[in-house]
Amino acid sequence: MPENKDFCNYDALKLENQLCFPLYACSREIIKKYRPFLDEIDLTYTQYIAMMVFWESGRISVKELGKKLFLDSGTLTPVLKSLESKGLVTRKRSTEDERVLMVEITELGQQLKEKAVTIPPRVGGCIALEPEEAMTLYRLLYKILNKDE
Repeated sequence: MPENKDFCNYDALKLENQLCFPLYACSREIIKKYRPFLDEIDLTYTQYIAMMVFWESGRISVKELGKKLFLDSGTLTPVLKSLESKGLVTRKRSTEDERVLMVEITELGQQLKEKAVTIPPRVGGCIALEPEEAMTLYRLLYKILNKDE
């Protein structure tokens, strides 16, 4: 170990000492596990999580969708355009406030829910966590996400 007094400061720069890195790497690995299942229904992961919101709410503003998914409008716009071109959603200006862009699920989008319902348990079978470990991780991750609120 070097005798340099700054050595401890440099430890903070080691990849193994970063909380963000295993979160980033796990996120990428889990999304990879989704890919074969999402290919079956012709969705990307981002399109899939957007569809999850539409299956739950039916109609939502782009701003609210962004809040729920922790995504900005620059990321959402191409996702929504793609979902619209597939006939899964429609985008329209709000009649109450034309500055607000509303997105609504279509009948075809609603039908896709029947195919997608098998995805969570299939992906869950690929992740080596006990149910109580998964719940603990879930709570901790949302604790991090909600810290700013």
